[in-house]
Amino acid sequence: MSRIGKKPILVPGNCKVAVNSATREVAITGPKGDTLKVNYRPEISVAWNEKDRHIVCSTDMAKIDEGNRRAFWGTTRANINNCIKGVTEGYSEKLEVVGVGYSVKVAGKNLDLKLGFANVISLPIPQGVKVDIATEGGIFVTISGADRQRVGEFAAAIRSKRKPEPYNGKGIKYSGETIIRKQGKATGG
Repeated sequence: MSRIGKKPILVPGNCKVAVNSATREVAITGPKGDTLKVNYRPEISVAWNEKDRHIVCSTDMAKIDEGNRRAFWGTTRANINNCIKGVTEGYSEKLEVVGVGYSVKVAGKNLDLKLGFANVISLPIPQGVKVDIATEGGIFVTISGADRQRVGEFAAAIRSKRKPEPYNGKGIKYSGETIIRKQGKATGG
């Protein structure tokens, strides 16, 4: 049995859930108006109990050892739970930009990064993702939104443009990330 998959998902009273078994899709709408959809595998069945306000994911226990059924079961439950958390509370990632002359600004629907290269790097901001920039005590970029995957992917895309280097610590890092520093070359003398 899947330890994660067998747990029922509790749905808050301010969320609306629609399960369509024909298209194998679960749609969740939150209090802010965000709607997230999850498609699930044919090996898994999803049931919505409106009276008790919980969602139960299940699979055929006679075929539990076939293929990746246990993994699909747990993944489906985790994805639905992430959507419920996303439409009620939301997700956010905080990045720190360290470097002399480095700057970040929002220009329309793009995020412009000046990271010591000859040209400005322009990244399109995904739909449903909000970017806030704070410049007190350094440059901090906060990426927030309802969809956990979009928030995480966009944060990783920004970080990949200039990963932190171990000698001076310059680059883009997650807030709270520890960069192991190296000493560098010692001069002879």
